[in-house]
Amino acid sequence: MPGVWDALSARAVNEAGFSTAFVSGFAVSGTLLGRPDVGHLTQTEMADVARRVCSAVPSLNLIVDADTGYGNAMNTIRTVELWEAAGAAGMFVEDQVWPKKCGHMDDKTVVPRDEWLSKLRAACERREHLVVTARTDARAAVSLDEAIERGRMARDLGVDAVFVEAPQSVSELEAIASALDDCVLVANMVEKGKTPLLTPAELAEMGFRLIVSPLSLLLSASRSLRDAARYLAEQGTMRGRLAELDSFDSFTDLMGLSDHLRDEQHFS
Repeated sequence: MPGVWDALSARAVNEAGFSTAFVSGFAVSGTLLGRPDVGHLTQTEMADVARRVCSAVPSLNLIVDADTGYGNAMNTIRTVELWEAAGAAGMFVEDQVWPKKCGHMDDKTVVPRDEWLSKLRAACERREHLVVTARTDARAAVSLDEAIERGRMARDLGVDAVFVEAPQSVSELEAIASALDDCVLVANMVEKGKTPLLTPAELAEMGFRLIVSPLSLLLSASRSLRDAARYLAEQGTMRGRLAELDSFDSFTDLMGLSDHLRDEQHFS
């Protein structure tokens, strides 16, 4: 599941052949607000992004980050309603204290087990079709053992998948997979983050079934944007770097211009 943050990035991953993508809170916070993933993004802002992305690429299954559910169990129910109305296929609900931080940042804290589990139970009981993934950040906040125990409790509650965030070695990934071998497991592959970067095949061999690459496209796009901006500021034109740019026609094809023109002709 590559991370996306708007209709353009969703169209790109759909064109590449992916059937499922992840609307990343980290990516949306950065692209929509220009702020780091430390709790600035609101429930309704994320729901609005989800609605636009789902509408732009209805064939793409979209798992939408729900952070901490944006409050208690009752707020989580509201989040479920908004995500389903937007057309999301699933959601991640984590156990951090709000305002939360990106899972690969330091100094995270988590709420008591019961508080998190109550939100997961609310999501599972009130959802109509959403796939509910329980994410725990207890590995960094408390210990790996605590994260695994929270994963077991979420599994027993009836969530569809368990996500232990930011294990810091292959041996920790193996320990998670061994302890939770009877449920669907999520692995989060953040380039240059805290977890070793493994291939889907390597992770599948361990027992992980949902592989998220939340920042691959964002970090690539950010590098390209900054390089192009510096070059344009220095040279005043991109004439010397045309080979690095998408063509005008290629971009409009990605946006579905041919379909628009066909429909326009049909109704004219």
